Amino acid sequence: MKDKKVVVIGGGTGNSILLAGLKNFTNNITAIVTVADDGGGSGVLRSDLGMLPPGDIRACLLALSNTQEQMEKLFSFRFGSGQLKGQSFGNLFLAAMNEIYGDFGIAVKEASKVLNITGKVLPVTLDKMDLIAELENGKKFLGESAIPKFVKKEKSPIKKLSLENSDVKILDSCIKAVREADLIILGPGSLYTSVIPNLLIGQMVEEIVKSKAKTAYICNVMTQAGETDNYTVADHVRGILKHSNDQILDYCLVNNREIDYRYLKSYNIKDSVQVLPNEEDKKFLEEKNIKLITGDYIDVKDSYIRSNSINICRDLEKILKS
Repeated sequence: MKDKKVVVIGGGTGNSILLAGLKNFTNNITAIVTVADDGGGSGVLRSDLGMLPPGDIRACLLALSNTQEQMEKLFSFRFGSGQLKGQSFGNLFLAAMNEIYGDFGIAVKEASKVLNITGKVLPVTLDKMDLIAELENGKKFLGESAIPKFVKKEKSPIKKLSLENSDVKILDSCIKAVREADLIILGPGSLYTSVIPNLLIGQMVEEIVKSKAKTAYICNVMTQAGETDNYTVADHVRGILKHSNDQILDYCLVNNREIDYRYLKSYNIKDSVQVLPNEEDKKFLEEKNIKLITGDYIDVKDSYIRSNSINICRDLEKILKS
């Protein structure tokens, strides 16, 4: 796998966890990251400075970093009080680099040097990117951070996502990475706010389908309240296909280890349930000509359930060798 070029498309915590494991298998990594976030510290900087949101980019940079532990602690540090309360130093660093270079793409490139990362981290676009969600009840609303709130309020699931500005352009370096890739990975991460937004940008889906690369979707271990309530594996994949193309996926990796009940205390069980493959999922994937791969993809740390990136990467390695 070390000589293979791997592209990971997504954003959020799931994406960064996978990248941290992936750098043990190959140096040829390109992380293509969504920039649709408009909440939290990233949203504040986006609103105040008119820059692209740095949060997901920062998380991916840290996941791929090869620097001193003190530097990683510094970039992860969040202020606990004052006007900067809740803000990450890493976000502020990227904001400063953006001001210095006047270009977010260059800012990320220079930050990559400071953190001595393995591979590359690329924003999917340098254009302003805002999500519009349409619910099954017909109502629409604007903004990534609003999606879970409105789904819960309306008690209606997401029907479709789109971009407010349909002219958003994919970064040329992202196109180049997809064209040269041996393996393209979607997820793991929030289906509607981390993975799918990247597929809404013109040319992305077309380039993935045309690519010589094998493509794999890593399904989330748990459902996400306000996004994928009660979703099965098939529902997750349907979401991707609905916003892309029936030919976009070759593989789907799904955890098949049942979680010990005591660890579920980290979740509100009413709002989040485990996603396990069933016979209907297998039948659906077979009909779509998507190969199902299952394994123990769970890692429990400090009672929190996360993806086991090493086990996932071992199976991704098998895909490349097949």
